[in-house]
Formats: sequence, C-alpha cells, structure tokens
Amino acid sequence: MTQAAKLGLVGVPPTLRIGAGNPEALKYGRMWEHPEYRQVAPGEDLAALFLRVARPKAGAQVVDFGCGTGRGAVMLALLGLLKVTMVDFVRNCLDPGVRDMLGPRGDVLTFLKHDLEQPLPIHSQFGFCTDLMEHIPPDRVDRVLDNILKASQHVFFSIATKADVCGQLIGEPLHLTVRPAAWWREQFAKRDCVVHWAQDDEGALGRLLIYVTAWVSGEDLTKSGVLNVEEREIVEHVKHNIAQGWAQAMPHDPNDFECVVLGGGPSMATCEDDIKAKRAAGMKLITLNGAYHWALDHGLTPSAQIIVDAREFNKRFTKPVVDTCVYLLASQCHPAVFEGLPKDRTYLWHTNPEPIRALLDAQYDLWQSIPGGSTVLLRAIPLMRMLGYSKFHLYGCDSCVAPEDVTRHHAYAQPENDGGIVLPVTLSDGRIFYANPWMVSQAQEFVALIQRMGDLFDLAIYGDGLLAHILTTGAALPEPGPVLSEVVPGEDLQTSLIATRGEEPNGP
Repeated sequence: MTQAAKLGLVGVPPTLRIGAGNPEALKYGRMWEHPEYRQVAPGEDLAALFLRVARPKAGAQVVDFGCGTGRGAVMLALLGLLKVTMVDFVRNCLDPGVRDMLGPRGDVLTFLKHDLEQPLPIHSQFGFCTDLMEHIPPDRVDRVLDNILKASQHVFFSIATKADVCGQLIGEPLHLTVRPAAWWREQFAKRDCVVHWAQDDEGALGRLLIYVTAWVSGEDLTKSGVLNVEEREIVEHVKHNIAQGWAQAMPHDPNDFECVVLGGGPSMATCEDDIKAKRAAGMKLITLNGAYHWALDHGLTPSAQIIVDAREFNKRFTKPVVDTCVYLLASQCHPAVFEGLPKDRTYLWHTNPEPIRALLDAQYDLWQSIPGGSTVLLRAIPLMRMLGYSKFHLYGCDSCVAPEDVTRHHAYAQPENDGGIVLPVTLSDGRIFYANPWMVSQAQEFVALIQRMGDLFDLAIYGDGLLAHILTTGAALPEPGPVLSEVVPGEDLQTSLIATRGEEPNGP
C-alpha cells in the first residue's frame, strides 16, 4: 500500500477544534508573553534559503506551519513575492508589527489559528515549517507530520536535533521530540516522501534541513493503478462474448451529427435543461455506465449506451432495455451485462488487444481495437470517432468530486465508488479540485488523448469540473519535478502526460 492510501481521506474543511483541550497551546500562550522568546525567529533566517531551494514563482501560495512571530512569513512575502498563510494554535505568537500587516496586506499575509493535530482546511503548493516538529510531543509527531504533508505539496522543514534553552522561562521543556537527523529522515522515508534537497547541520546548529514531498503525480497514480478484474477473468469474458454472435462495431464514414455525452459526474445535475434542449434539437444522446439510468429518470432516451468495465455489477446499466437504443459494449464486459439485449442493436468492441489477440484472430477475419485510457470516457470518444462522429458536447465529465461535498462523486448514487480516497488537485493557476485517484488518472490521460487525437474531433465540456477547467483555461498541473502523494500535481499536463494502455478501467 502506498503512503497515499495510508494517509486516508483528504476532504472538505473539517470542523475545527482549534487548540481546545491541548495543554501545549496553553503553554505557548504563556511563552509568547516573554519578549526573550521572540528574539530569534528561525523562519526569518531561513526564508532566503527556502526561496533558493524551492524556487517558487511570484504569487505562489505558501503555508507557514507553526509560524510563531510571523517574521519568517513576512520575509517570504517580501523576498519571494509570495502569498503566505500563517498557521499557529495561539494568536499571541505574532509580533505586533506582523499583526498590523494583516490589515492592508491581507491579500498577501493571512493568519489561521489552528491546531496542527487536526487536518488543515487549506492546501497549498508549498509549505514552510521551521522550528516546529521538535516541539511536538512524541506520541503526536505522526499525526502532525501527516497533516502537514497532506496540506502542502512540497514542504521545507528545519528540525532541531538538540534540547532547547528557552523552556526555562516557564520551567518546562519546549523540545519534546529530540531525535537525530537520521531518525527524522526515517519518518519521511516511512511516508514514501521524495527528498528534493537536504542538509544535516548536527554540529553547532543542531538541526536537519530537508525539503520533501509526500505527494505523487497524476502520472504516478496512473502507473500504479491496478486492474479491478484479473486479466484471466477478462480473457474468459472475451472468449465467451465473442462466441455469442454479437456484431462488432466497425469504422464508419464521417458524419455531421452532434453528440451529447453524459459521463455521470456531479455537475451533470446542474445541466439538465441544457441537455434536454440539445436532445430536443436532434443531437444524439450517448450515455456512459450509470448515466443511462439518470437519462431515463429525467425523461431522456439514450441513442447509445457504452460500457467498458468488466465487473458484474455493470449489468444494471443495460436494464431496462430501451427501444431504439444501441448498446456498445466492450468484449471484456461481464457476460451478465449482455443478458436480454437485442442482437440487432448490440455491438462488441475491443480494448487493448494484447491478452486477447489470439482469441480475436481465431474468431474474426477482421477486427478493430479502440485506443484510449483507463476509463469509459477515454474509450468512448475514440469509439464514437471510429463510428463517424466528431462533434461532442460532454456533460458530467468532471474528473472530480463535488466541491461542496467530496463524498458526491456522481450525479446519482453509485455505491461502488463510495469511500474512496479524495485527493486535492492543485493546478498551475492555483485552482484546487478534489478527485478520486481514478479521476486523477483520467485527467492525465484526457490531456494525452487530446494531444494525440485532438485534431480528429471537436469537444465542448460543460460544468465547472477539472476537465472543463483544463480545456477552457489551459491550466496545467504544477511544474515538472518529483511530486507528491495526497494530491496530484507533478508533470505539466500540457506537455508531458502519457496515457496508460491497461485493458481495464480503474473507475466506473
């Protein structure tokens, strides 16, 4: 299991329990009343080093975890022209001059009172965490470290490896987890972090400087995806289905028909009137998986239904059988999906042929495979293009969950997708979407599909989902480089995405 899976759900802002009941917050409330404790602000001295190592662009978002006096955040804002959110669990930590800057410079500097033992309600591309982790009680280090690594894609840490001297001001130790640099490195290694840069200063300075990410790229998620049905089952499905006499979907001449494609994403629910208007105007209506039932429930008759997933539960997506609807089913689909379908309106098509090539060669004189990616949408577009269609209006093709409710992954109930990991996806323009891992892979592969075949069709994507935002704004995932695990940036979507060629989709 990857660390992304181990870390669990990242969702909408949780109910905040800010500092309540945490005796450490009370302790530091007392500490910040001592002027002596303010004399040294490690973040202030390390801001320039962070800028050299991380090289954030002007205007980038940074979270300063355990900001203390706030002077480090001010240096980041002034030297790097960055937007900095300061986080601490007591308000009196900020220097008076820094507090004054929260007014007129509130667009650049903001403050969030928050206990880092709780998941953060914010996410950013960069994190800055200096002189904090050694202050965390040993039994809470894992929790705090996980929350920080989830909240920011790339985080610069400075961690003291020796005891403090300021605790004597209140008669209590401040450095509660004093461990050598090697121990701290192991904590990052256990989280599958990529170390971008590190420097051990365990001599006179007694600290570890390290710049890491616990996130993975969308491309990495795609590569690590697994089939949701074993290959041997897929081969058995194909062997059975091609022997039943179903006709194959074969290439057709180009036509001028326009198609409405329903993908089932949350935004589809807000576009019902527009979908109905296009259908009334004579456009073909293509449904994918569960969007079939959504269309029927809303008085819309599908022109065609497309399924690629090989699991048995997909059989409900072809019932009831609809007069005039054409059923375009991948040969890898479970045989139960075909039960009761009309022979004259049901057609087989084939995904990546390598495991089934011998079967297809033995059965057919001529057969055609459909390229694409790991989801039904990514196969449906090339399939419809092969059938002669080139003008598509996509609804519910979001590749993200609903922003107001990360448990809502479709415009209708689909329990097979409940409880999945949700990843905040940060685009190059700062927009954040939330998505399941298979949605992230779909977004990566969608761009690759456009790069390879975009001149063969015209696409319009409706709604305010991830795919629509990418297509209409040209926004990309963050800069190329080693990337992270509980959100999905990484390589530039516009230039370096590569589609996978698995036989089986990773998400319905």
